[in-house]
Amino acid sequence: MPLFRIMIGLVVISMVACGQPVGAAAPLREVPADDEHPQRMKDVHSVVRYAEFGARGDGETDDLDAICKAHAFANQHGLAVKADEGATYYLGGKDKTAVIQTDTDLGSARFLIDDTNVKNRNAHVFLVKSALKPFEPHGVSSLKRNQRKLSVSFPQSCLVSVTNSKVKRFIRYGANRNNGVAQTDVFLVDKDGKVEKDTPIVWDFDTITKISARPMDTTTLTIRGGRFTTIANAAESKYAYYNRGIAIERSNVVVDGLEHRIRGEGDHGAPYGGFIDIDTCANVMVRNTVLTGHKTYRTIGAAGVQVSMGTYDISINRALNVSFVNCSQTNDIKDGQYWGIIGSNCCKNLLFDNCTFSRFDAHMGVANATLRNSTLGHAGINAIGNGTFTVENTTIYGRTLINLRPDYGSTWRGEFIFRNCVFVPACGKPVSASLIGGSNSGQHDFGYTCSMPQRITIESLHIDDTKHPENYRGPAIFSNFNGRFTDASYVEKFPYVRTKEVVLKNVTTASGKELRLSDNPFMFKDVTVTTIKDQ
Repeated sequence: MPLFRIMIGLVVISMVACGQPVGAAAPLREVPADDEHPQRMKDVHSVVRYAEFGARGDGETDDLDAICKAHAFANQHGLAVKADEGATYYLGGKDKTAVIQTDTDLGSARFLIDDTNVKNRNAHVFLVKSALKPFEPHGVSSLKRNQRKLSVSFPQSCLVSVTNSKVKRFIRYGANRNNGVAQTDVFLVDKDGKVEKDTPIVWDFDTITKISARPMDTTTLTIRGGRFTTIANAAESKYAYYNRGIAIERSNVVVDGLEHRIRGEGDHGAPYGGFIDIDTCANVMVRNTVLTGHKTYRTIGAAGVQVSMGTYDISINRALNVSFVNCSQTNDIKDGQYWGIIGSNCCKNLLFDNCTFSRFDAHMGVANATLRNSTLGHAGINAIGNGTFTVENTTIYGRTLINLRPDYGSTWRGEFIFRNCVFVPACGKPVSASLIGGSNSGQHDFGYTCSMPQRITIESLHIDDTKHPENYRGPAIFSNFNGRFTDASYVEKFPYVRTKEVVLKNVTTASGKELRLSDNPFMFKDVTVTTIKDQ
């Protein structure tokens, strides 16, 4: 055998198998001979292309195996990957995942993801994964809210995830009620254990049942382009989520110029957990990207009644510093037959900038969020959490300016700031408008004290209530959060903390009617409303 082939074989024979965790023992593989793989054997330092590993790109042959092999080779040798120009890659329902650890340019290539016959609905097509191994830091047995430093050091900056399974939070109420989830938090630390000030610890942890540290990658991994189409599943409409897109579990990632569309949705189907699924990482930016809202289906919820079933094209969980910049969706954002495009849980510092989406949503809490220069459609802004929620230069078409999710106690520990916004209630339908929506009876334990934002600042807001019902009295600051709480005889088992102060400046209405407090003025009688006049 020629010496050249022997040397190349020694380099690549330890290549990681497709979809196998990095660092795990990989089976020995036969390296392609020179005549089978001429270009790759000539220059292992060039960009890796899918065709070199057998991808046909004809839109009919299943190319997932070849794509997995290409990325495994690229990961092993630290090489970038580039899709073949003009290719259409058909990706069937195999239980395989292509692991991305190097820059990837998908260009204008098309990817057809067929979900009509999937072996494993949780097998992502692509997984962006760090080569750095998570580890369990020893010596941390408890934490306090807003604690600034851990008593241990780290090899480098890390994302730390902690859990206390003995405490339940987010005990959901309503048609999808449940018994809550284990108390969890994620935050960033430097090598000395100092907690990054923008990702503070939000819970007291008297006990820690699980702790993990993920080293932060110091370089940015970029994925460019790609024209993806999902052929939707036609499974039973129940809560069995499909996760068949791009999962990101590495910090410092940029997704630029991707497009995702959906076809084949019928009168039923299982929900999707997010074509872009960002999980347990930090510093992720998605920009210049076009996504698609999924059709809304109905199923039976935990309370035994029919509910609309959430299905997403964007999912963000336990992630920090995630931004969407110059992004949009293919559907009409005012079309209510499509579910809101995004769902998130246990995140910090989420940003929409110059985005046109049907919804912003934080289910089980976000610490700090900013929406600016954007347009939000029929599902509007839905959130619970803490810190500062800032909305600037944005148009909102939801039923309220912002809705504090009732199923999690309509709680926000912090403040709201709205500047230079336009609110079109219910996409212009004739409704009695409210700015701050939510509901809390004071009778359910959500696993935490529920409160409204202590301070709300609304500056330069125009309310387009041109269309309104008869006997319309004008928009209210607060909706009726508890219709039974109309006098002092009502007793809250779990007292709901109301807003202390609302500051208004330059709030105008198309109807010409004045902004009023609420349909339930008793509940909000202690709120101080300050109106600042222009000088």
